[in-house]
Parts: sequence; structure tokens; C-alpha cells
Amino acid sequence: MEYLEFIKSKEIVHKNKPIECLFLPDSLFDFQIDITKHACLKGKFAIWAGCGLGKTRMQLTWAENVYRQINEPILILAPLGVTTQTKKEGEKIGVDVNICFDESDVKSGLNITNYEKLHKFDCSVFGGVVLDESSILKNYSGKIKQQIIDSFFNTEYKLCCSATPSPNDFTEIGNHAEFLNVCSRVEMLATYFIHDSGATQKWRLKGHAEKMFFKWVSSWAIMIEKPSDIGYSDETMKLPPLNMYEHIVKAVPEDGELFVRCADTLQERRQARNDSIYDRCKLAADLNNSSKEQFLNWCNLNEESRTLKQLIDGCVEVTGSDKNELKEKYMLEFSENKIQKLTVKPKIAQFGLNWQSCHNMCFVGLSDSFESFYQALRRCYRFGQKQPVNVHIIISEKEGNVLQNIKRKEADAKKMLDKMVQHISINTRDEIKETIIENKVNNFKQPKFMR
Repeated sequence: MEYLEFIKSKEIVHKNKPIECLFLPDSLFDFQIDITKHACLKGKFAIWAGCGLGKTRMQLTWAENVYRQINEPILILAPLGVTTQTKKEGEKIGVDVNICFDESDVKSGLNITNYEKLHKFDCSVFGGVVLDESSILKNYSGKIKQQIIDSFFNTEYKLCCSATPSPNDFTEIGNHAEFLNVCSRVEMLATYFIHDSGATQKWRLKGHAEKMFFKWVSSWAIMIEKPSDIGYSDETMKLPPLNMYEHIVKAVPEDGELFVRCADTLQERRQARNDSIYDRCKLAADLNNSSKEQFLNWCNLNEESRTLKQLIDGCVEVTGSDKNELKEKYMLEFSENKIQKLTVKPKIAQFGLNWQSCHNMCFVGLSDSFESFYQALRRCYRFGQKQPVNVHIIISEKEGNVLQNIKRKEADAKKMLDKMVQHISINTRDEIKETIIENKVNNFKQPKFMR
């Protein structure tokens, strides 16, 4: 056997269990229709699409079609604050979504609850499940992530919806594959990856396996950043201008030093943030108080949050200690423009929320996580935003290394993401062709971009 034939024999094959796509709302764009049809043809699938490309409508359409075919309850798991938002989106396309707090609330049709309430449900009663913002899996502890995977292991129909995955974190792709019963994360790594320089936590694609890996991912997922990635016009999906403003709070040199030295160690960065809390919050407060428009303020420390609330007129603070019901209330009211100034941590509200009503935000300090920064930014800067988005980054002079690190990670992520999108979008077109041929007995209509 030739070596390439041997490698191909090891390829993991994703098995389809298609459903008929009979329900398609008129309001869906062409690219949304074809992605949804493809997901229905697969039965178990992942939609990784840029923020604002309509994942909620696609997942609701998929779920409604599954329900109509199998006549069993469907469960949608969503981040905190997204349930009411999803229900309202369902009303716009003629889909009824039932918000559940525990198992006693489950009804026939589509049901939605928060990830935090999963333990209150018997997951075996659901014939289909949707993970809204499914990248949240990698942010949970291993125990909770495994609970989600195990709870729906035998569920026939599954859909994962998320923004495009972090391009340098293949664990996220592995978690999706495991949830969708494609293969375990360990099997994926063993088949397509090797340890990078002996570091057991770092993996890189085998040189000969790259093409096969992306083709394999395309058999159970689609990844797009914009409609043109799969052959459509971007005319209906244009982002407004993004205005980034850097505000550097001056620091005092250490004793015996002439110049301010940037913090290098974790302890030094923490100290720099603590020393500059009031000055950074005061600068953010001045920006908020000088405007009558909505402002979203992101912070990382409890003291930053408390100080912002004190200094900003009419500011509402969402904290980790608040009850979930109160968090949801405030976040929904902000989306409805009932709250003008909001302060919250990214780890509380960086996933799933559509805050296009707001186009001004402050980052009162930064963590080293580019993904956290990206997700927080995309709550407002997303397709559907009509106004230029103004982003103010406020850091101490000593934290210059943190900002440079974020910029470097952003550049690296953009390069890798472009490569992944290109590979997977091209392979997806071929995959759609193959899927349609395999399922032609069902007389499914061929997606427009394949005609």
C-alpha cells in the first residue's frame, strides 16, 4: 500500500443522517438558506460564521425542520442573556421558542435554556439539540464540557453555532468534533497533528495532513467570515468603520529610574493595573459623561467595575455575584436601549449578545486574551451595525507590553483564520456537491451557489 493510501485509510469519515428542509423563512438571505439546507442534509453539523451573519435565524430554521420531521422536543442551549433575544428572533421568522428554567417547562417544539441550567433537565427526552455560541465549551471546566458531551451523546440531531473558532486553538475544533460524534479530540490529534517542539499542550498540523484535515473538517462544518467566502456578494453584509482610540494613562518611574519601564511579569502587570485603576476609570467616565449616547464599558477587576459605577452618571453595573435573572434583565435592557451606560466583565457577557444599538465602548484595561477582546468588541461591531463603532482602549503607560501582545495575536490570528476560511470554504463547496448527489433520492433542491 502506498503511503498516501495508508494515510487516507486512516481518515475519519463523518456519517450523515439527513432531514428534509421544508421550512425556509422568506427573510433569510440566499447564503443563509444554503447553509441551513446543508446543515439539514448533514443532521449533525457546525456553523462557524462571523458575528452578525445570522446564526440565530439559521439555527432556529434548522431546529424547526428537525422538530417537524421527528416530532420530538428540541433543546437550544445558550449563554446567559441570550434566551429572550433568541425568542424574539424566532417571532420574526414565525418560529415559537419556549424559554425553560427546568425540565417541568419543556414543551413540544423548540425549547431554550442557559448552559448554567443544564443539570435541571433530562436530556434524553430531546430529539435534537443546538449549542448556541458553542465555542463556550472550551471556556468551561473539563467537567462541565464533558457533561454537555455526555448528556447528548445519543441525541440524533445536533447543531453547533459559533463565531469562527480561534485559529490557533485546535482544541476547540476537537471539542466540536467530539460533541457531534465525529470522533474524539484525542483521535483527531493523533490523526492530523503532532506535538510542537515537545510541548505536550501545543499541537501543529502534520505537513502532509493539512489538506486532508481541512477536507475532513469541511465534511461536518462550514466556516465563513463573510458571504463571499462561499461565492455570494457581500453587498448586504457590510461592516461600518471601526475607530480605535488608545488612551495611555501616565505612570511614575520607579525609584532610581529615569523612565517608566513596561511591566513584564504577571505580578508587575497586576501591580500596574491596580496602581492606575482610578485614573483609567476617571478617563472612561469623562468619555461616558460627555456623551448622551450609549456606552459599553468592559473591565477585568472588581475594583474597576465599582469605580466606574461611582464615576459614570446613571451607570448600571453587572457583576459575577448578581443573580442570573438580574444579569439577564440588565443585559436585555441594554440591548433595548433602556440602559445608557453599562459596565460588565468580558467573561460575563462576551458571548452571543447582539448589542448593535450601541456603537461606543471602553476597554478599561486589557487582559492578555485576544479572543476575549475580539468577542467583547464584536458585541457591537458586527454585521447589522449601522453606525461607526468607536472603541477606546485605556491602559497604564506601564502596560504597553499588553497592548502590543494583543496586536501581535490579532495579526497572527487574522493570517491563520484567513487560511482556515479559504481551505474550508473551498472544500465545503465540494462537500455540498457530494452530499447532494448522495441524497438525491430525497429530491432536495440544489443550493444556488452550486448551480
